[in-house]
Amino acid sequence: MEAFSALISTVNSFVWGPWMLVLLVGTGIFLTFRLGFIQIFQLPYALKLAFSPAQQDRISKGDISHFQALMTALAATIGTGNIVGVATAVVLGGPGAVFWMWITALFGMATKYGEAVLAIKFRVTDEKGEMAGGPMYYIEKGLGWKWLAVLFAVFGSVAAFGIGNLVQANAVAGNMHDTFGVSPVLTGILLAVFTALVILGGVKSIGRWTSIIVPFMAIFYVLGGLYIIFSNLNLVGPAFAIIFDSAFSAEAGFGALIGTTIRFGVARGVFSNEAGLGSAPIAAAAAKTDHPGRQGLVSMTGTFLDTIVVCTITGLSLVMANLYIGVEKAGAAALTSQSFQHFIPFGNLIVTIALLFFAYSTVLGWSYYGEKCFYYLVGQKGIVPYRVFFCVLVFIGAILKLSLVWDIADTFNGAMAIPNLIALLALSGVIAAETKEFREIRAKEKAAAQALKKAS
Repeated sequence: MEAFSALISTVNSFVWGPWMLVLLVGTGIFLTFRLGFIQIFQLPYALKLAFSPAQQDRISKGDISHFQALMTALAATIGTGNIVGVATAVVLGGPGAVFWMWITALFGMATKYGEAVLAIKFRVTDEKGEMAGGPMYYIEKGLGWKWLAVLFAVFGSVAAFGIGNLVQANAVAGNMHDTFGVSPVLTGILLAVFTALVILGGVKSIGRWTSIIVPFMAIFYVLGGLYIIFSNLNLVGPAFAIIFDSAFSAEAGFGALIGTTIRFGVARGVFSNEAGLGSAPIAAAAAKTDHPGRQGLVSMTGTFLDTIVVCTITGLSLVMANLYIGVEKAGAAALTSQSFQHFIPFGNLIVTIALLFFAYSTVLGWSYYGEKCFYYLVGQKGIVPYRVFFCVLVFIGAILKLSLVWDIADTFNGAMAIPNLIALLALSGVIAAETKEFREIRAKEKAAAQALKKAS
């Protein structure tokens, strides 16, 4: 078993090596320039679109609203990476890793936009009349490479069991036991039951519940972090100074291919927002929308909210508390909790409760990703068995030690990105053409709105 574990660890290190990080960020940079920095100039409209009902989408094809599609994607991305992942990045790469998480998110927004555009462009209607889409469909229909689409679907359906299920359940059970003394068995049973109640109802049920859970959990955690920041404004300026100084210091590794600070900042940024992995476009494909570009803008706000907002609050809290110095990797998991506790008497409870909802919502989001990948491979007959098995694994994950499972899931998660990034680069012309068309539609919408305003 030790030899197998060492082999998986070696494969995982290769999959998530510097070349992968360069490819992920490089794709985002390429799309950013090709799309004219769309993530910057269109962000205000994108946020407005995400959080307000669009009149034209009420009659559009799709299963769930823009907002529900965004919340389903955020359910899978806002998770332990926003708390434990940021702490690990700071411990291993220093405070400057937070800056490189921002850079990753900035370019990752263009990647997320491109993924969603292709997801809507090439989505199909399944036997039940529901939308099915994602990398497997735009690889097959856009590139004509069925074998690569199958490869992605295999990686995605397996990765969902690990990083979107076993690992999350284990994190919840561990935190509930450490903070409240709750038995992992009881946690596992409750998690499995509540997961089954939601996911057995399909995407509409998942979209409905995540649209409630995700805003609640995000606001709960963000308010705790904002309280720390605004209660200690004298520490905010120095914290930013430390982050920027560390990001460009000798320790950051300039002169090498990717230094320690840059590597861990980029890696944890990607883990946090999943831009380029190919997971989020599966949820985007279910959205009610009249044009791929409109959903693309909504989807890219997920990366902004996940990394620029939530991860920044975590990072600032960690640097302001200044408890990360001398902490080993094994202690990173508890660092965010300790940092919140440093400023708020019940800070550890805030982090524990946030982790509970973050991890649970991740399970819901990834259950949908996994089943859609499995549906692509075997058809409608595989959906119910997949959901049932997924719920069983939630219980198993809560009671097992999963260091090996984490490495395996990590590897499959990274392997998903390779076919997806190939498709994004090869189909970048399609993304650009859809973007140009949508800009023309937006120009007409603005002109019509101005004419109506003048007439009134």
